Amino acid sequence: MLPNLLFDFGGVIIDIDYAATPAAMRRLSRSGSTVEYTQAQQAELFDRLETGHLSPAEFRAGLRAAYDLDATDAELDAAWHAMLLDVPAERLALIGELRAQGHQTALLSNTNSLHIGEINQRLARQYGFKNGIADVLDRVFYSQEVGLRKPGEEIFRHALDEMGWRAVDTLFIEDSPQHIATARRLGLQVLHLAPPLTLVTALPEALRAFPREYAPARS
Repeated sequence: MLPNLLFDFGGVIIDIDYAATPAAMRRLSRSGSTVEYTQAQQAELFDRLETGHLSPAEFRAGLRAAYDLDATDAELDAAWHAMLLDVPAERLALIGELRAQGHQTALLSNTNSLHIGEINQRLARQYGFKNGIADVLDRVFYSQEVGLRKPGEEIFRHALDEMGWRAVDTLFIEDSPQHIATARRLGLQVLHLAPPLTLVTALPEALRAFPREYAPARS
């Protein structure tokens, strides 16, 4: 039995520069405000966007009010998207190879409608994808659609239940330590993709090691 693969998106499949967005927004701030957004934690404004409780217009208004930003919608969106870098082709190829071998795959991502739209446009231009990253995975779970976000346990349970997966049969690939901690607590196997590790360099080795730590269900 092959392990199920549950992927994070940012920092795993797509490269992310977490510092780029706060820096871009600080340049738009009349008072030089520091935007409360990092890989480890973020202000409630960002949580509400990622769980679908704010529209893009409400999010932009919240940014302007909270951080004294003097910017058009387009300038705010560009600053918000500044963190989004490339989706390397070799990572997509690896996922495709693993699916062909019989691994079930899913994405579990804290994200929002603005980023989803931007990334989908990029993937359409670069790779011809019609449905964004969903074109290379069996299922996609976005926090803003589910209404839950990592590191809460509920979104992990939701994904496992929807896929019909057992935690012990599943390898979770993630770059954020707080999300890794939740996955471990729930009994998932984990690959912490901390720099300089990348999906292509680390995942094949993790899969080779997986059977030594894993007792598959007996039929």
